[in-house]
Amino acid sequence: MANTLVQFRTDETSRIKAIQICEQLGIDLQTYMRMCISRLISENGIPFSMKVQDLPKNKGILALREMGRISAEKGNSEMTLDEINAEIAEARKDSEAKNGVGAI
Repeated sequence: MANTLVQFRTDETSRIKAIQICEQLGIDLQTYMRMCISRLISENGIPFSMKVQDLPKNKGILALREMGRISAEKGNSEMTLDEINAEIAEARKDSEAKNGVGAI
């Protein structure tokens, strides 16, 4: 598997403190970042709590995020509105034909 470069910006004070902590743990910052990515993947999410207390879950937003995830998995997340409407129309036509609806 090929390696790729990942870069991000942070303030110098945070970078130095992070390096010092990593050194105390016997690793370097790059190793720590690779560990974070590995845990993100293995946990299938952020491997530590990210809570906002007393914030109700918005079921609509959660549903939209899930639909977006499924759409990206199926490779159709970049469809235009016309493409989506055409696909819906085709599915309805297939359903009507299968169920005998609309037949004269």
